[in-house]
Amino acid sequence: MMQRDTVGGTFGVIVGALFLSFMVLGVPKAYSEAYIGGQIGTALPGFSLIPGNTLTNAELTDLSPPGSTLSPSGSISDRELSRSILGGVKLGYYFAQARWIGVETEFFYTTPHIKQQNTRITIQPGTILNGAGPVVGGTSENILTGDHFRVMTWAPVNLMFRYHKTRLQPYIGVGPGIFFARVHTTVTGFEGTQNSTSIGLNAKAGIEFYITRHLTAFAEWKYNRASFSFDANNNGAFGFDADYHVHFGAAGLSYHF
Repeated sequence: MMQRDTVGGTFGVIVGALFLSFMVLGVPKAYSEAYIGGQIGTALPGFSLIPGNTLTNAELTDLSPPGSTLSPSGSISDRELSRSILGGVKLGYYFAQARWIGVETEFFYTTPHIKQQNTRITIQPGTILNGAGPVVGGTSENILTGDHFRVMTWAPVNLMFRYHKTRLQPYIGVGPGIFFARVHTTVTGFEGTQNSTSIGLNAKAGIEFYITRHLTAFAEWKYNRASFSFDANNNGAFGFDADYHVHFGAAGLSYHF
């Protein structure tokens, strides 16, 4: 029995040593490291404290035609977004003297369309409509049709931190994002587009595995937040402000130079 235990223990030590050797073998040494990668992913549900896949804190700012502003703005209930696919690219660089820190730029595209859903709109008593005077206040709740919604995100500089001493490397990153949003209405008689560009937050956490010295596979979670302001158009679409929240799960391959 003792001999069998000794053999088993020896085998375990050998397996452990081989695993550690595999993890360390081929880890890049002390040199600067640039990389380019492609990624694909999907939107994820939000958390109790951090909403996801929604437009929150929405305010009704103006009516059609443009310039018909409301003072004060009305309120709109949160609008749920459809789950969408993400596709994009990224380019980064880790420094030779501090290989645990780097910078990255990335671009990705997604279409989290606004769902058809029950929506509540409230206008405060005494609200003034520019060009028309006071309007009747109150709350209206109806089913609003969905709209096509597209968001292109460019994160010009993500500050990246990683554990670089093994082939499997956890990392985190954070930086500003520039969000280019477009709402396209397809309802007959109200067709048209509304655009908004905003600076917001792009944050991520993930793991990367070195398949070879130059080729890696990665998986990551992303969180995006931005505040959009869409003006009314001449076709009847109302203007609104809203906060954009979305979580993504993404994966891809990178080539390291």
